[in-house]
This record gives sequence, C-alpha cells and structure tokens, in this order.
Amino acid sequence: MSDPFKIGGPALVSFSGGRTSGYMLWRILQAHGGTLPPDVHVTFANTGKEMPQTLDFVKACQDQWGVHIEWLEYEASDDPQNRWTAVTHDNASRNGEPFKALIRAKQYLPNPVTRFCTIELKIRPMKFFAQQVMGWETWTNVLGLRADEPSRVAKSRNNSDVWDNAMPLAVAGITKSDVAQFWLRQNFDLMLPNINGKTALGNCDLCFLKSAATISAIIRANPDSARWWIEAEAEAEALASKPSGAVFRSDRPSYAEMAKAVREQRNFDYGTRDELIDCFCGEAA
Repeated sequence: MSDPFKIGGPALVSFSGGRTSGYMLWRILQAHGGTLPPDVHVTFANTGKEMPQTLDFVKACQDQWGVHIEWLEYEASDDPQNRWTAVTHDNASRNGEPFKALIRAKQYLPNPVTRFCTIELKIRPMKFFAQQVMGWETWTNVLGLRADEPSRVAKSRNNSDVWDNAMPLAVAGITKSDVAQFWLRQNFDLMLPNINGKTALGNCDLCFLKSAATISAIIRANPDSARWWIEAEAEAEALASKPSGAVFRSDRPSYAEMAKAVREQRNFDYGTRDELIDCFCGEAA
C-alpha cells in the first residue's frame, strides 16, 4: 500500500494553523525524508482574526521542522487577480485588517449560507499563489481532514475546481486522539486549550460558525475579544442594503447582545445545533 503522506506535485499543503494540519505537515515531511519536493508548497492564509498563538504555532512549525511556509493574506483591489499579498509572521495582520477590508468591499457581512469569507480570505489567495507565482494550471490541494470527520471528507471529495483534494489523514485512519497523542510527545505545541479534541479558539477567534455557547465562553474569558465583531456588525448596518447583511447570523442574537448577556451573567445557549464549523477553514483540533 502506498504512503498517503507521500504527496506528488504540483501540490499545495493547506495549513490552517491548528494541531491537525500541523500533524499532517509533519507526516508529509517524514514521508519525504524531512524535505518537501520542489513542487510541493505549504500555505497558510491569515485573516487577521486568528489568535496570536496560532500565528506563533505556524512559525514554530516552520522553524522547528525547517520547512518554508507561504503566508498569504487577502488585499482589497479593483482587480480580482491582485486581491492577495504575501506576508510573514512579523508583518502578518493581527487586528482583522484583511477581514475588515473584505467586508467593506462587499458592503455586507458573510453568513452561514453566503460564506464568502472562507472563499476570499483563504481559498482564493492560495489559488492565486498557485496560478500566479507557481504558474500551475491544475494541482493537488492537501487538506487536514481526519478519518473521524466523514461528512467533511465526503464533501471535500466532491470537488469541481481546477485542483484535486487529497486528505491523507483520512486515508491513513488518523483520528483526533492520534493527533492529541502526537502533540503530547513534541517539544512545542499550539498554546491554545484542547478540550475533548476541540480548540475553541482555533480559526477566527469568535467565528460566527461557532456555537453561541462557545462564543459566550470566549467573551467571558476575554471580554475585549467581542469588540471587533461588534464593530463589524455596527459598520455593516450602515453599509448593507438589507438588514440580513448587517449581521453574521440572523438566527441568534448579535455579538453586542451576546456580550451584554455575558456581562449580565446570562447565557445564550442554543445547544450544538447552532455550531456550524464545517468549512474549509474549520479545524476541530
């Protein structure tokens, strides 16, 4: 049986900045003797709303394993082909600047149905890098989806883009328990809590795909984390042509209301049904 972590190029290894994709990158490096082939590149797309610990973790993987990672960000431009830029750990956005620029360009907010943030902030910068820098017409996109995420794996296999998706973790039968055990043995880790295999603060800090209970818990621990999201909804109220475009979620209270409830020691808990982390940028661990 061939090693699923031995990736044939041209290929992009999509590194979300979480433990699962970090483990996948390590396995890919091991399969290639510690050095990636010249036509296999690692990409990390920064939205500016990742936790600082995520950015530090990406850099640590880069430094500890001696692998080059392409740091990419969305950049507002009238020309769609110029809507990205290369950055580094030192100058990567940390206050949601790419995300805010995208909202102002669109003049409404993304939501669970129209999830343009994932497309514009993550998928397209990687696509433009592959096409414009590497000159590729087609390639393999390597995703960190595990065997215990069957619905996400099945969805990603149904792909009609110019690239093909590969999910070596799923093929190898890797689960969140395997990932957790790996990081317990390393001399560095993502410095964000791992609770039952989930990193609540992973990806964008208060992403609207997270449950209200999760968001409320994060705000309770760090009240200032709600400010950017509250300001985004307030600004969108003046920009959006429809009321639905001024909120990230129309099926639950606004970020301002959730922050107010936390201050008043009230809870907005809709159970697990309103947690919708099932997209390209989501990572459970």
